[in-house]
Amino acid sequence: MGTYREIVTKAVIGKGKKYFKNVYNLQTEILPSTVLGCWLINHKFRGYKSGDKIMVDGSFDANIWYSYDDDSKTGVVSKKIEYSEGVNVKAKEEFDMSNDSEIIVRALKQPNCLNVEIKDGTIEFEIEKELGIELVGDTKVKIAVEDEEEPWDIIEDEVSDEVNEEIDNSVDEKFIS
Repeated sequence: MGTYREIVTKAVIGKGKKYFKNVYNLQTEILPSTVLGCWLINHKFRGYKSGDKIMVDGSFDANIWYSYDDDSKTGVVSKKIEYSEGVNVKAKEEFDMSNDSEIIVRALKQPNCLNVEIKDGTIEFEIEKELGIELVGDTKVKIAVEDEEEPWDIIEDEVSDEVNEEIDNSVDEKFIS
């Protein structure tokens, strides 16, 4: 009859993803005529627990290329965008966020510019991103333990009696003479 043991291990306790869409504004020194492009780089983030929510603080650099003076000159304006997003991640089981717990955040979709417009001399741009959050903590796994050891298999040589007889007959005892 088998018995059971509990193994304590780290496992993903809760997991979820969330899509974000935000609008930001950027002021230029010179009145822009046309927006020519938008690049988002240097996305960094970290997750932590705050009350009942998981918070993700992050930042990325927005670089917007624009024309001015009736599209005769160009310029680039850069701005570091910082964000703080709150997310509710459901745990698969009763979960206590202790010091041994871990929050893993992944960018499932890096920040991407959806739309850029000039409104009243200000550049307004819409950004999307998707983050995946995993809660990792201690959990128990029950396994069945067999009390009896499995019997050992006997390993037999693959040499048959015919092969041994052939070897004995082919040996020349006067080999060294």
